[in-house]
Amino acid sequence: MTGAQAREQVLCIGAAHWDVIGQAAGPVRRGADLPGRVRRVPGGVALNVARWLAVEGLAPALLAAVGDDAAGAELLAAAEGAGIGCAGVLRTPGQATGSYVAIEGATGLVAAVADTGAMAAAGSAILAPLRRGAPAPRCAVIDGNLAAEVLAAAVAALAQAAVCVAGASPAKAARLGAVLRHPRVTLYLNRAEAAALCGVRFRSAGAAARALCRRGAAGALVTDGARAAAWADAAGCVSAQPPPVRVRRVTGAGDRLLAAHLAARRRGLDPAAALHHALDLTAAHISEETAPCLS
Repeated sequence: MTGAQAREQVLCIGAAHWDVIGQAAGPVRRGADLPGRVRRVPGGVALNVARWLAVEGLAPALLAAVGDDAAGAELLAAAEGAGIGCAGVLRTPGQATGSYVAIEGATGLVAAVADTGAMAAAGSAILAPLRRGAPAPRCAVIDGNLAAEVLAAAVAALAQAAVCVAGASPAKAARLGAVLRHPRVTLYLNRAEAAALCGVRFRSAGAAARALCRRGAAGALVTDGARAAAWADAAGCVSAQPPPVRVRRVTGAGDRLLAAHLAARRRGLDPAAALHHALDLTAAHISEETAPCLS
């Protein structure tokens, strides 16, 4: 890997907020008051992906919106300390920095609530650096939590870049239709999100990935929990089984997968090797009991 490749800039556009994660020590039942661990860490799809891209040796920069408050200043300081460029982050007056509160049990995520008011209030204003003529990156990651019109505007502003779009949830998958046919868009979805976007029930991740490419995606990586994941592009489709691990945490797993796969692709790994690299690092992520904090 050359030095130029190692420090290639990747622009990450979307959510940056604080995650408050409660991990219960045992099964979670409605109304239960359980022992466990609670931690507060920087989060949000764009920030999570940027953090892991920095770990992978790339040079991430963030376009996001935080509040003009102490929590926002603390968040940006943590991000910059992790090697993430934050000069383009919007500080939104009158808005609190966003937060995501989740309860995780022994079998994964139980429930979560996301307060993304700062991002919603900012709208397409988070793209202002691109409109001011900032140097266009060769590669960008866009968070599927953004409103459909902001997604479309971001992709239009990145006409010459390879664009990776992260799915947010099946309920928000329809908005990705606005960017599906961009010739440089790669989608990172789970099988449920792919089904919601295409309006089809897929029997496997491979079937979903191939269908997304037929519908216009330049590439697609589709996961399916503990079942085989798949990557598809114009050259074909490869599948791989995730390593069997004990699930200790799930928040941010999709972001880790995207960052690992993107970095592997930028390093020139072949499709099978890139998919295995991403699945191995994601398995390590979900099997760790606690997440490393930004510093």
